[in-house]
Amino acid sequence: MAHADRLEDDVTIVTGASSGIGEATCRAFAAAGANVVLASRSEEPLRETAADLETEHGVETLVVPTNVREEDDVDALIDETVDAFGGIDVLVNNAGLSRGSDVEDLSTEEYETMQETNVDGVFYATRAAIPHVRERNGHLIFVGSFAGQYPRSFNPVYAASKWWVRGFAKSVAAQVGDEGVGVTVVNPAEVRSEFETTDGSTFAEVFDEDEASDPAEVADAIRFAASQTHSSISELDINRRDKFADNF
Repeated sequence: MAHADRLEDDVTIVTGASSGIGEATCRAFAAAGANVVLASRSEEPLRETAADLETEHGVETLVVPTNVREEDDVDALIDETVDAFGGIDVLVNNAGLSRGSDVEDLSTEEYETMQETNVDGVFYATRAAIPHVRERNGHLIFVGSFAGQYPRSFNPVYAASKWWVRGFAKSVAAQVGDEGVGVTVVNPAEVRSEFETTDGSTFAEVFDEDEASDPAEVADAIRFAASQTHSSISELDINRRDKFADNF
């Protein structure tokens, strides 16, 4: 079994790091001794988290305000990381969002926002990071979704974007796995985070503690995947224990 201390001094990038799974992942990496690059559109929460990580764990951090929808932003994120730390060991493609629900009522703006964030942003970051992660035999980690494994009536476009993430990740693994790059897809179901439901409320507001996973549980899975030194954890599903007892 891999140990968390195998991440000590590693350089880890987390997108969507300002809250929820992203923030929890930054904390999990820092607790394992990794240096953390925090990326999202919201700069102030990133700086607050970064200060906590440095104080609590003595690691180095870098805050890079990033809109993953913008190719130049993502390229700058990778370049600034390499300039600051000399390389990249782990990229966590976590940034993602949902908008709207029914296809017939979904606006073009809502569609494009999901597409550009959940698909384009993942492509930009992965493309830019691969050469650096390859140099260190590191990991590319993709936060997928239960919605990327099963048909979802709630929001077919969001679900399709996560099917794309999953398919892209597995095909990237086929392309770069023989070059020493680990690739993992982590598929959470409901998580008590700031992720928005179809009516605009958050999952943290909608679900009680016993009704959904905690962001820290997903973060622990991501940390476990990133701590492997020879093998690659292909896929991890994280569901509340009664998930398949319900009409999912």
